[in-house]
This record gives sequence, structure tokens and C-alpha cells, in this order.
Amino acid sequence: MPKLSSDLAIRAFVFSIMASIVCVDLSAQISEQAAGPTHRVGDNRTAPGFKESTKKYGATAPSTENEPLAPIDKALNIAEDGLNHIRTDIRDYTATMIKRERINGVVGDAEFIKIKIRSRREAEGVPLSIYMKFMKPSSMKGREVIWVEGRNNNKLTAHEGTGVLKHITASLDPEGSMAMKGNRYPIYEAGIENLVFRLIEKGQRDKEIGDANVKFYENIKINGRKCTLIQVKHPESRPEYDFHICRVFIDQELNVPIRYSAYDWPTEKGGKPALMEEYTYLNMKLNAGLSDKDFDIKNSDYNF
Repeated sequence: MPKLSSDLAIRAFVFSIMASIVCVDLSAQISEQAAGPTHRVGDNRTAPGFKESTKKYGATAPSTENEPLAPIDKALNIAEDGLNHIRTDIRDYTATMIKRERINGVVGDAEFIKIKIRSRREAEGVPLSIYMKFMKPSSMKGREVIWVEGRNNNKLTAHEGTGVLKHITASLDPEGSMAMKGNRYPIYEAGIENLVFRLIEKGQRDKEIGDANVKFYENIKINGRKCTLIQVKHPESRPEYDFHICRVFIDQELNVPIRYSAYDWPTEKGGKPALMEEYTYLNMKLNAGLSDKDFDIKNSDYNF
């Protein structure tokens, strides 16, 4: 193989690595009648790595005599309680994230990424910290990324997993055009806390506008784990809305979202909504005891 110049190697590395860095967080394959279209990966096969129940689930009644809340208020209460739980009780977590995003009109293959995330604790001087290692597809296997809030001039540090470029470590502005190439969000938006915070913002917006259809489905299974599904649907496209349907799957034991998915409006009458983004968290372990070492490029378990 011809020897690459340092400049060419770095350019090649930058454009290849940022094709799939970021976040964070999640669509159950439930019946179209109950909650809309089924999502599939790439060539119409169900995304690997998790199992979904195929049982048709009816909607849980959103309002009763003992629970006189409107559906949107109930959803907001659940989200706000969840955000408080994350900020109060969860210091860090590990998981395998399955990421699917539509970029330039095309939904890419599922990316499997091992993640470590440590929550921001300002009173203790702990910054938001993120580590990612790509497992699939093979073209990305071995890629590693670290971003720590305020460190390295707030730039992420990354290297490729294979070939000549695996020996080159680069620092990139997470908001720069190269870092955002092939990604919907910058890396610092990864994680369940930011996901829930953004969902609350959207929910408050929907409450003000007043035409969101909110439904609840109990005991939906994601990778064998029982979840409560909250589905929000906007019947008509409006400038204020950035999705047609969104689904949030809250793990009933962990009390955190382990999948989020969003769909655009059909491009033609009678068509199915198009997947925009989907993030699934598998094998999530809360309060794993992560330390500074887990976010240090000098960690001997990493290949920087």
C-alpha cells in the first residue's frame, strides 16, 4: 500500500470517522393498528441485537376517575419524574447503543456502539463524559471516541479501528462541519438525560399547541425487558413540529428510556411514515462506578 502523507491520512480519517459518531437515544415492532408502522433495518430485516414482542397491545386508558390527567399531562409528568430520577439517582451507566439515522434521505445500517456515560455533577466538579467504541458494521469496528466537557478545548478525540488510519488520533470540534458529517446531532447530545430533557421541551410545546395525539401501551418488550410505550402523533404537518410520530419506551424496572424512535410524515397519500431516527439501549447498567480512567485516552484498555 502506498504510504499516505500525514495530511491526506488525517483528512481521510476525519471524513470516515465522523460518518457515524454520536448519539444518543431508540420503535417497537408492535401492530400497525396499535401504534403505527413497523420499522426494519436497511434491507427490511428486523434490526439485530434485540427482540420485540409481536403481540397486539391495546392502549391503556389515559384518563380515569383516579387519574384525571389529559394524556399530554400524564406524559409530561412521567418525563419530568424520569428526568429527576436520572439527575438524582444515576451517576453513570454503560450500554450497547444501536443507532439508526436518516441522513440525506437514506436510513443507514444499524450501528452497534458500546458506550460509557458519566453524568455532569457540577457540585462535585464532574463534567459530562462520553466514551464510544464501535462494534458493527465491520467498516467501523474498533473505532473509539472520547469527549469530556471542557477538556481538550471541548473537542472530541477519536481514532479509526482498522487500516493505516487506526494509528492516527484526531481532535475535532464536535459542532464543526466535519464532525457533523453523517450525523444528526453532536456527540455531547448523547445519553438518556438529554433525550428526556428534549422530550419534555417537545411535550410542553405540544401542550401549548394542543393537537397532539398521545397514547400509552403497557408491557411492550424490548430485548425481553418490559416497557411502557408513550406514543405521540401529530396528525398534520406544521412548522412547529419536527416529527409525525415519536415513540418512547421506558423500562419499567430501570425507569429510564431504552428506546426512542421518530418518524416523518409519509411522502405520498396512503404511504407509511418514514423513519427519521432510532436509538436503542441494550444491556444498560446503571451506576457502574465509572471513573476518570474510563474517559482517558491513556487507558490501557483502549487503542488510542
